[in-house]
Amino acid sequence: MSRSVESMLGLLKIRVKRGINLAVRDALSSDPYVVITMGKQKMKTHVINSNCNPVWNCDLTLPIRDPNLPVHLTVYDKDTFSVDDKMGEANIDIKPYIACLKMGLENLPNGCAIKKIQPTRINCLLDESSIIWNNGKITQDMSLRLNNVECGEINVSLKYCLNSICCSIFLS
Repeated sequence: MSRSVESMLGLLKIRVKRGINLAVRDALSSDPYVVITMGKQKMKTHVINSNCNPVWNCDLTLPIRDPNLPVHLTVYDKDTFSVDDKMGEANIDIKPYIACLKMGLENLPNGCAIKKIQPTRINCLLDESSIIWNNGKITQDMSLRLNNVECGEINVSLKYCLNSICCSIFLS
């Protein structure tokens, strides 16, 4: 097994589901896409033209090596003749996931809520969100309030894969 696989704590699959009431950055609408960064890793969704309530349903997978790094989402408006406009941003703290890994989850029944995360001034959650155990994976649906913008939220679903089978599938 390579050193990069050995240093991996797991895989985080992020489904960027949709945006709601995103800011208008063009004349009447926006052409939004989402960029997700974690440390030096960077991925993005496709652009949805002329829509402030886009549905992406785009799956992006990040190998987790440092649990102290937040997952950072930035929404942009695609522009043809100028720099893309920022439409807000949000952070996802994955430390609660890592804490759940240390709980010995293997014998839990599917659908078991492991931990409930409350909205705070620090996280970007709109509502309470539960971390759930399902088929060897930790999952969480969440609505994120976008910061540094007049309006907008993003709905995402997280799936954290713990086992080596998932890692080998991802890397093959």
